[in-house]
Amino acid sequence: MAFFSGLQADNSKAYWTAHKAVYKESVRGPMADLLDELSDEFGPGRIARPYRDMRFAADKSPYKTEIYASLDRGGYVRFAADGLTAAVGYYVMSAAQLVRYRRAVDDETSGARLAQLVAQLRGEGLEVGGAQALKSAPRGYRTDHPRIELLRYRGLICWRHWPVAPWLHTGQARERVAGFLRTAAPVHRWLDDNVGPDPAQ
Repeated sequence: MAFFSGLQADNSKAYWTAHKAVYKESVRGPMADLLDELSDEFGPGRIARPYRDMRFAADKSPYKTEIYASLDRGGYVRFAADGLTAAVGYYVMSAAQLVRYRRAVDDETSGARLAQLVAQLRGEGLEVGGAQALKSAPRGYRTDHPRIELLRYRGLICWRHWPVAPWLHTGQARERVAGFLRTAAPVHRWLDDNVGPDPAQ
């Protein structure tokens, strides 16, 4: 937490170089350990590079102020100065994926199943939503569709954020992430079954 707080205040090569050992030992190391402990159930994890892609960004800060990783069987874990986050789902869908997603949401059987899952997870205190939601109905769908909220999403994720607390330094971090991933897994399975990967990628 101290490393990322400092990086937010001074996002420079000088700070990074001076604290690189702290990053390896206290940031990347624990994330790698967490992924290793989750791998039997959720598959291997891959940690994203700490460097930002600045080619098309207005913000030219060179380093990410968070560490995050994805799990092969579905799942995302992030840590930053504000705490720990876990998520599942398809954050942004391609055009081909969106077509399949909206057809499945429109379908009375698969669409009703997704709406039920979303309501259930929200009832358990989890967040469910979509990135870059349309302001109106997608073309070809009526505005009073019973699942219009889901149709407007361009991606669908379920997530849980835990603010900084003493338990983050203990094995409870693994237990809470694993518990979330098990609870939210049905949404990811629905997406895999009804949308799937983009063949062009």
